Amino acid sequence: MLILSGELVFILPYFLSRVFRPTFLEVFNLTNIELGSLFSVYGSVALFSYIFGGSLADRFLPGKLIAISLVTTAFGGLLLATYPSFLVLQILYGYWGFTTVFLFWGAMIKGTRMWGGTKNQGQAFGFLDGGRGMVAAFMGSIGVFIYSLFLETDVQAANIVDRQHAFRYVILFASLVIGVIGVFVFFKLNIKAEEQQPSNTSHSFINILAVLKLESVWLLMMIILCAYFGYKVTDIYSLYASEVMNYDEIEAANVGSLQLYLRPIACILFGFLADRSKSTFWILIGFLIMLTGSIIFASGLIQSGLNTMFFLSLIILAVGTYSIRALYFAILQEGKISLALTGTAVGVISLTGYTPDIFAGPLMGYYLDKFPGLLGHQYVFIYLAAFSILGVLCTFRFVQISN
Repeated sequence: MLILSGELVFILPYFLSRVFRPTFLEVFNLTNIELGSLFSVYGSVALFSYIFGGSLADRFLPGKLIAISLVTTAFGGLLLATYPSFLVLQILYGYWGFTTVFLFWGAMIKGTRMWGGTKNQGQAFGFLDGGRGMVAAFMGSIGVFIYSLFLETDVQAANIVDRQHAFRYVILFASLVIGVIGVFVFFKLNIKAEEQQPSNTSHSFINILAVLKLESVWLLMMIILCAYFGYKVTDIYSLYASEVMNYDEIEAANVGSLQLYLRPIACILFGFLADRSKSTFWILIGFLIMLTGSIIFASGLIQSGLNTMFFLSLIILAVGTYSIRALYFAILQEGKISLALTGTAVGVISLTGYTPDIFAGPLMGYYLDKFPGLLGHQYVFIYLAAFSILGVLCTFRFVQISN
């Protein structure tokens, strides 16, 4: 249930535009910069939700918080399916920034850490993100199938009305699944903490100050920031397939969907490896792999017709990205962060770590719109290479202080 809810809650605000990016831009009549600004609205609201929601997770049962988050998020999908104006979309993404983070994020991470115990943190978080990847891949395949099923004409001949009609069923299906799982979680997910914090605002503030004194917390902020920028770049995989490799909408959506199957493989594999050595070592390896993939794409070598090279490079980049994502919260224990303060620590760390939610979308959108085609994508991957290098340096320092 943690795995299911952990991915489904982000299907509407992120997943649909990641897998169906060319289609999403067209049916909502958006530019890359406008879509990026929606993510910025989401990220701005999420920024405050992380820290206050983290404290909330230390005082209430994770299952109830997660269930409410899922159901309220699902309701937003009903509005999305009406193809509202850009202003309404901004409000909707702000609403999702609250529903998917304030009640959800700290509760999910704390629930997973409790599930993993003292010896299996790598496996717990590896299974969490690997399982989330499997859910995402499965939902992506179903979404592509539903879209192609309800697209009544050939994809090349379909007009905007045809595309909107077909995509509406994808949105409604996702909303239904999210709502149903939310109800199920409410009644069935029962995780209790032995170290539960009292509901006291001043106590929460003291916890925040205690967490901020740890160097490991600051380093983990930067590790997650660099890794999460890499994860945000997965938003443009399908767009690269469309604009540079000249794939049609269905083929591009399939690229966005199929690469998600690498996520469970990478996450579960690296989770097992992490518990047999150290999670930080494998995070370091992940950053080096991500750096290699970003350099290949930034070089401009991958162009239309080089399909084998495109898929091999995509595999390298995705494996690096997903392996880091699987493990960065698994090193909370290596960083000597108390279980009782997990929710607070996650909130504080996420406050900086997930700022790419605010700046990555507009940044990528600017270059993709200003330099259409290959050049715009090259600029994005140059930024990714820089963040990969910063991630290597921060992880190396984390290793030094945790030994």
